[in-house]
Amino acid sequence: MKAKIYVTLKRGVLDPQGKAIRASLSHLGIDGVEDVRVGKFMEITLKEIGAEEARRLLDEACRRLLANTVIEEYRIEIGG
Repeated sequence: MKAKIYVTLKRGVLDPQGKAIRASLSHLGIDGVEDVRVGKFMEITLKEIGAEEARRLLDEACRRLLANTVIEEYRIEIGG
């Protein structure tokens, strides 16, 4: 079973890496980009377990290791 986890900064948290990328795009002549937010993407292969158990395990992994829940939020997609 495959799962995808997206970790992004919460709204209102400054994203200096995103701002640097936006500025670099502008310097390269790539205009029209209003904002850039940088995050993390993880694709995880799980043993064959039920979707509910997979979500529970991944939620725990995010809360304990994969995301800093003070400044980041995460989204889990199971299957696909």
